[in-house]
Amino acid sequence: MLAGPLTAQPETKLHAQVLADDHVMVKIPCHDRYVLLPVEETQSYDHIRVIKDNAVVQEFNVRLAANKADYYVPLDISRFTKDGKSVLLDIIVNRGDVANSASKAATSDLAAWKLLKTAQTVDMKNREKFRPVYHHTPAYGWMNDPNGLFYKDGVWNLYYQHNPYGSTWENMTWGHATSTDLCHWKFEGEAIEPDALGTIFSGSAVVDNDNTAGFGPGAVVAYYTSAGKAQTQSMAVSTDNGMTFTKYADNPVLTSDIPDFRDPHVIWYPQGQKWILIVSEKQHMKLFSSKNLKDWTFESDFGEGYGSHAGVWECPDLLDMGNGKWILVCNINPGGPFGGSATQYFTGSFDGHKFICDSDPSVTKWMDWGKDHYATVTFNNAPNGRHVALPWMSNWQYAAQVPTKQYRSANGIARDLGYFEYKGTGYCSVKPSQEILDAFSKKPQASLTPACRVDVQLRGNSVITLSNGKGESVTMTYNAKEEKFSMDRTKSGMTDFSTDFPALTTAPTYGKIKTLQIFIDKSSIEAFDANGKMAMTNIVFPSEPYTKLTVKGGKAKIYNLKR
Repeated sequence: MLAGPLTAQPETKLHAQVLADDHVMVKIPCHDRYVLLPVEETQSYDHIRVIKDNAVVQEFNVRLAANKADYYVPLDISRFTKDGKSVLLDIIVNRGDVANSASKAATSDLAAWKLLKTAQTVDMKNREKFRPVYHHTPAYGWMNDPNGLFYKDGVWNLYYQHNPYGSTWENMTWGHATSTDLCHWKFEGEAIEPDALGTIFSGSAVVDNDNTAGFGPGAVVAYYTSAGKAQTQSMAVSTDNGMTFTKYADNPVLTSDIPDFRDPHVIWYPQGQKWILIVSEKQHMKLFSSKNLKDWTFESDFGEGYGSHAGVWECPDLLDMGNGKWILVCNINPGGPFGGSATQYFTGSFDGHKFICDSDPSVTKWMDWGKDHYATVTFNNAPNGRHVALPWMSNWQYAAQVPTKQYRSANGIARDLGYFEYKGTGYCSVKPSQEILDAFSKKPQASLTPACRVDVQLRGNSVITLSNGKGESVTMTYNAKEEKFSMDRTKSGMTDFSTDFPALTTAPTYGKIKTLQIFIDKSSIEAFDANGKMAMTNIVFPSEPYTKLTVKGGKAKIYNLKR
């Protein structure tokens, strides 16, 4: 990987004025669009205020380089310099808690001041060997929860928790990407940025087709958590199909005296001709209703005594599965079946006021049995009444330690959620979305590639192994009698960056698996029962791609990604 994954030509060096050990100012001329900030991940966060006409117009934290640049991140100043005036970077330098003694050099000697520069364009080409081919990743920077998912006019809109100024969690903003096929994604920039109420945490977006809020038919209304001293719920509106948002003047819309109060998810409830908002509050969910998306009435609580409470409840969703069956999605961190973060859910009924779980309170149901499936929510307004979901494909145990730097984290493939019953109990089915299946060749291929799909027709007990020339392997085992499926990534490649990463994950299959669908990308393996009764998502970091497929107890067909 290059030391500067974001670079551009021509570039202009800048002059830093060191005013004190903890204070530096840099004047930025108006002729270039970007300031390229050199980042060194082992450093502490410095605080930057962008000042224009003696007023702060933006502020954020970034780990400026003390010794070397691991990579660069772009600060777009063009919106502040259209009038031909320059801006000032006012930087508070923080070196006090850095263990690296080399970082304790005089502030004037820090590498950042020699590396800081401006440019008119930015090269965002991928320089990561592990960046997936057909999974969404941010162009650069850190990503976690998917936010505000909606479909409109043939376009899937994905927003996500984004740090534009480094590949570790900070400066939470809604990044934006669009797709027409759920496979190829275009980065659209930052959609909702921090303000006086706080940084921008997770939430949802709805297409207000009937103009219930008065912003116009088809307006996109986003709800998100403003994470300041308290966590409150705010609203923003887009009248250009989600490309830009205007924040509601009367934010916040909902408040609570509970510290963990976040991740509002809004759905339309046609039976009552009203909107329903479900929001997490520490270890339970609160439900509200509204006719106009602005004024909310408390309806009920859910969660006390139900499912896993080993961690904080987050990122809820509420799905009408038809025939009176509903699914309440509840992401939890920590407390997953194999440690760290995971997605649990509850089946039951909903009458527009209260969700009633139909399972024993002690029962915990997991949507995915891998280590890397979290913050899963669905797209609003999806065609044909589908419940199309996207997970964050990582785990809070090691998300900041995985061996990438230009970006961190990917989303799992899109999956359609449904409902099935097994031995009298209701469950959530999970199938790869048809758009994903359509992305692969129809005719089987001869060899394994770094980005492919493998369908295995199982004949009872089976062992499926992916391996490479370095002796690295992932082994998947199906036990037909015990109705269990497992995936062992302990020898998958790079695993030593976290003691929590090597893992053997095991799932119930709720009956027999006839066809197993395995989706392989450069740094992930996702396995599904073709009938939707089992899903398992795990990331991997092989030193070279898996090139050998061995199947005992079944017949495999390989389908390559269409180019």
